[in-house]
Amino acid sequence: MVFSSLIFLFVFLAANLAVYFLVPEQYRNPVLLGFSLVFYAWGGAGYVLLLVGESFVSWFLALRMQSALEGGQRKALMVAECVVLLGLLAYFKYTGFFLGNLQAITGIPEVIPDVVLPIGISFYTFQLISYVADVYAGRVEAQPRFWKLLLYSSLFHQCIAGPIIRYETVADQIDHRTITQEDVYCGMRRFCIGLAKKSVLANSCASAADTLLPIGTAAIGTQTTTGYWLGMLFYMLEIYLDFSAYSDMAIGMGRMVGFRYLENFNYPYMARSIQDFWRRWHISLSSFFRDYVYIPLGGSRCSTAKYVRNMAVVWLLTGFWHGASWNYILWGAYFLVFLLLEKFVLKPILESLPGVVGHLYALVVVYFGWILFHFENAGEMGTVLLGVLGLSGNAFTSLEVSTVFLQNLFLLVFCCIACTNLGARIHEWAAGFAKQGGTLSTVVGFVEAALPLVLLVLSVISLAGASYNPFIYFRF
Repeated sequence: MVFSSLIFLFVFLAANLAVYFLVPEQYRNPVLLGFSLVFYAWGGAGYVLLLVGESFVSWFLALRMQSALEGGQRKALMVAECVVLLGLLAYFKYTGFFLGNLQAITGIPEVIPDVVLPIGISFYTFQLISYVADVYAGRVEAQPRFWKLLLYSSLFHQCIAGPIIRYETVADQIDHRTITQEDVYCGMRRFCIGLAKKSVLANSCASAADTLLPIGTAAIGTQTTTGYWLGMLFYMLEIYLDFSAYSDMAIGMGRMVGFRYLENFNYPYMARSIQDFWRRWHISLSSFFRDYVYIPLGGSRCSTAKYVRNMAVVWLLTGFWHGASWNYILWGAYFLVFLLLEKFVLKPILESLPGVVGHLYALVVVYFGWILFHFENAGEMGTVLLGVLGLSGNAFTSLEVSTVFLQNLFLLVFCCIACTNLGARIHEWAAGFAKQGGTLSTVVGFVEAALPLVLLVLSVISLAGASYNPFIYFRF
């Protein structure tokens, strides 16, 4: 079950909110826990036991760690936490990858087991590790009640695509939450923005990208130069709109029930360098690797050789975390190269150039990075890389590409605007005018009240119509 499905919207989420607000306050956490476990069980009841088991191990080890007096014992408990949780993550997520590579080299094993990846395992594994690490470092107190830690690790809001929520962020909110009408409205508004971003914009971009770059078919090798460029542009827009949409929905659902999750995306396509891009993209993942890998390794307060090593470890893990395939590792290494170049070579050059030049540089680097990310097949990746450079030997453009471009021109324009902070600035501007009172205040209030409903209706129409694209009716 995904957030952008009708059964989630009108059955699961509707029931969750109805029950949550109908029961007395002391039962609201158990309601959230019950619905979260049902959400995880939807894709396979057995995997709920995995979530419960990992949470129990983390709860038990953190309590033992807090009561331990010897530093060696505390460190042993921290190592045990990492071994158990990362071992389980490696089994479920990377067994096929490791055995596939072993088979390619040695011919063994003959059959690679098909291990199903449990929903959300990457996110709740990192959350539980961060919780135990924070107890180890003395940043938080161990949670004495197991079911409350299980609530933290299983909250269904963030299990699909994050953000990775630190325990210290919600520790107090688990026991003490106040919910106002403004919280409910802002949560609904944020959720509906994310839902529309996913169902109307991201899905439409995905459809266009798949039309131009059909993965797994011979047709991808016959595309024109402009077709490669346009297809990857649609994918570049899709992946941001998709990822940020799920974070918007998670933050919105949390706000509706009193949780304040931290932002996970800050308009990354407005970045002026690759370092700036990674300060804005998947912020919770970047901060996790920074705080629990990069800084413990020594961060930047070390020799140049160790700094490069620390960065290499972080970006190897960053790439590997995104998927069990060599292209993700290559993608991580690609960004490592540019981050090191900016650190040692490009920084003074970028600072001396106009901001628009830095912005274009960042967009181009990220654009080519998405080619590495998108194609797990090395042959297809090479074909597209040659294609966008005009070295494929194919035609420059075609009638099909022109048609797709004209049919989706308004979609492209709207998606590009959606990748900027223009909407947020207009909202702030309108709110400022609304404070002045009068007719304009009434108009702004009406628009604000109607916006979530309008976005919800557009999203439902898009989801019900599968490939429905409202922008296709605006064509030349």
